[in-house]
Amino acid sequence: MKKINNSTKRELRNRKKLKNVAVNRYRISVFKSLKNISAQIIDDKMKKTLVSASSIEKDIKASKKKKIEASVLIGEILAKRAAEKKITKVYFDRGPYKYHGRIKIFADTLRKNGLEF
Repeated sequence: MKKINNSTKRELRNRKKLKNVAVNRYRISVFKSLKNISAQIIDDKMKKTLVSASSIEKDIKASKKKKIEASVLIGEILAKRAAEKKITKVYFDRGPYKYHGRIKIFADTLRKNGLEF
């Protein structure tokens, strides 16, 4: 029998709830490590990544921002790239992470810059 830890349970529970909201919207998937954060907008029907942004890109990494500042910067960059592709309506998949700290700041930045979720 495979043992499932709490973060995996949280991730599965969140994805199940998001399936109801996913009508005609793209998904923003977030990954957070201890030092970096990355996000991508995914079309689940075509199974393709449309837009992505990460704190390990050369120009962002060179600026040497703190973690919270990097979350704000990644949110602004992702929203700008999504606007170039004319993406406005998305749903936010936080995965196994709680909606707290860097994830919340990232989501608020996306909302400020024009994405609706």
